[in-house]
Amino acid sequence: MIYGVVNVRREATLPLIVGNSSGQREAINTVIDTGFDGFLSLPSEQIIRLGLPWRTSNTATLGDGSEVLFDFYAATVIWDGQYRTIDIAASETEPLLGMAILYGYRLQIDNVEGGIVKIEAL
Repeated sequence: MIYGVVNVRREATLPLIVGNSSGQREAINTVIDTGFDGFLSLPSEQIIRLGLPWRTSNTATLGDGSEVLFDFYAATVIWDGQYRTIDIAASETEPLLGMAILYGYRLQIDNVEGGIVKIEAL
């Protein structure tokens, strides 16, 4: 199981270890975004600091219906105790954890400040 916490802004957060192929790792606090169908987004500053390799650019539709071109980078994360290679979208927002990484898992949120966020494999 994977655990996080609900913050003061009522966001379900989850710490995540993100790294590159050379073994450099960084702990990142993410916000779970159920409207985001990707794996993870990170600001370009963190992508550069980790030296993540560029993979592709692709258009994505935002919640307001607008389309935006995103650059995607390859990274390794520790997910449910296992190393997993995922695509990371460059976005100048707080790090967002999307539904692609949650596929095959149950997400439970005790939606109060300090509440438990629990993710478990189905």
